[in-house]
Amino acid sequence: MSAIFEGRTSDSPYVEFIWRGRVLQDYSPVCPADVRWNLLFTKHNGKIQVSAEGATSQHVPKQNFKGAEFLVIKFKLGVYLPYLPAGDLRDTDAILPDASSRTFWLNGFSWQFPDFENVETFVERLAREEVLVVDPVVQSVVQNQPVDVSSRTVRRRFLYTTGLTPKSIEQIERAQKASAMLEQGVSILDAVYEAGYADQPHMTRSLKRFIGQTPAEIARVNQSV
Repeated sequence: MSAIFEGRTSDSPYVEFIWRGRVLQDYSPVCPADVRWNLLFTKHNGKIQVSAEGATSQHVPKQNFKGAEFLVIKFKLGVYLPYLPAGDLRDTDAILPDASSRTFWLNGFSWQFPDFENVETFVERLAREEVLVVDPVVQSVVQNQPVDVSSRTVRRRFLYTTGLTPKSIEQIERAQKASAMLEQGVSILDAVYEAGYADQPHMTRSLKRFIGQTPAEIARVNQSV
């Protein structure tokens, strides 16, 4: 085992998921494409680094070092920082400067590091100070509610607040769905049909791009567990 992780859902209207982890030995995971951005708090050698990680349009190799501890706040689609919009963070991240050993700078203010239990309080304060906001158009589209704007405007708002187009988000989420089915033991051909791919080569290309593995590789991992 290279790392241990713990995660939980949240009742915050801004947060999708919260997780924390600790690296037991150096390892290099391949992280699937992710349509949501994160605030990442990494503690290593006694120092905490804060970074805003943008959505990723394809799988990304990572390097994790022994002894590092993580806290990740994953935000809902449409939630963003006007000071640092997700559209500027796609496939990259931004390191936020330290203010002290217990605080960091964001949008001209000093913020205390949250912990796994009080993330919601921290996020609510960000929202109250309008450092964190929600785009109502993106939120409505995600919730399948009608919007009185053009498709061009919708696309522009998605790019600004998520870094991705609605079509890209759909493609990534379909790949995630197919991968999850394969991990659960669903056959490759059934996963092709259930996820809505045209054929098996179509799904293979998608999973290689977004997940970093072929359908056979994902299924093989499931069989070995």
